[in-house]
Amino acid sequence: MLPDGSIQVRELWKRFRADRQQRSFRDQFANLGRHRSEADRWRWVLQDIDLTLEPGDAVGLIGANGSGKSTLLKILTGVMYPYAGSLEVAGRVGALLEVRAGLHGDLSGRENIFLYGGLLGLSRAEVARRFDDIVEFSVLEDAIDRQVKFYSSGMQMRLGFSVAAFLEPNVLLVDEALAVGDAFFQQRCLDRMRDLLHQGTTLVLVSHDLAAVESVCTRGVWLKDGEVESDGDVRTALGHYRTWLDDAYHAWIDETSGEAVYRPGVIEVSKSEVGRVGGGFPRSQEAMVIDLVLESPTTIEGSLCLGITEGTASPIFIVSEDVTLSPGRNTLQCTIPHVPLAAGRYYLWLEFDGSRDDELHIPWQPTTAFGVEGRALSRSPIGVMRVAAVQVDAEWHVGEQPEPA
Repeated sequence: MLPDGSIQVRELWKRFRADRQQRSFRDQFANLGRHRSEADRWRWVLQDIDLTLEPGDAVGLIGANGSGKSTLLKILTGVMYPYAGSLEVAGRVGALLEVRAGLHGDLSGRENIFLYGGLLGLSRAEVARRFDDIVEFSVLEDAIDRQVKFYSSGMQMRLGFSVAAFLEPNVLLVDEALAVGDAFFQQRCLDRMRDLLHQGTTLVLVSHDLAAVESVCTRGVWLKDGEVESDGDVRTALGHYRTWLDDAYHAWIDETSGEAVYRPGVIEVSKSEVGRVGGGFPRSQEAMVIDLVLESPTTIEGSLCLGITEGTASPIFIVSEDVTLSPGRNTLQCTIPHVPLAAGRYYLWLEFDGSRDDELHIPWQPTTAFGVEGRALSRSPIGVMRVAAVQVDAEWHVGEQPEPA
């Protein structure tokens, strides 16, 4: 018999029936005589999953949408059953699979707390002992006697997580529902997860926030198309996943337009290149040059903003300049004398905002991808997980503290 907090999954498979589409009479007539095979009627979402967790383990489930993360979490909770394989989850399980998971809309917040505790097998006295901590953490003192159906999605999430985390589960399963909360409450949730891990609770966290996964979890499991693609140290798994994301995004850009996907605008970007002064790839702590060619139909004054990102719209840093574009082709060159980037792949984003009107001549968008050579800043044994994208120089002094007089 497994100790409380243990999870054991062996050769687990799960499938769903393919979507049944409501076809028009014309579509049905065209498909007369065509028969779908039995294999086409099903879609495998989990394939041969093996997973073993010991009490106190903190595992982050990562992967693209549709990779099977939430399905696996629901099977561990008992909401779903596998098609084949075996699993055992020992001890009391607290789960937050979606915003309203485990909450009854017609009951008040107070009643839901006691109902959830009863479902976990706790007595009313045990729930009452933790009641004040749950309400205080959820910041729902003024709404605890209101029906939950009148709560906002953020209030429901706060109550759901507080109940799941403060009734002292042996296993805590958390899906992407935390994304509903504000940044302050998300940080409080991460702190509470660390407290539970210190008490010996086993955590399985599903999130697209890779920084949050890395800050809480010690082990990462990357699911790809329903299969375990990588399972190991969280930095190693995240490194593999981030590399795959970069490659997938770069391939998508190449397939769509060779360089980037341009949104229609008054000004056209006909050239966007990033390199090192003198040629070659940019290098950490050396000068980087950005060459642009913008085609303008008329004379336009405005602010040109360039940003370097890791693929998302949030820039690592930006540079900007007020420029005047003449009719026709305009060649622009921006030199950054000291590039503070670690080795890796990055993306150049661009925006041009006119100064005389409210028209956005070029919306914020990626224009090209480029690589940076230099120090990797990696603590991962395989060297693919950056601790940070920005590298800055610093002066250090290490010495003994003088004794007070």
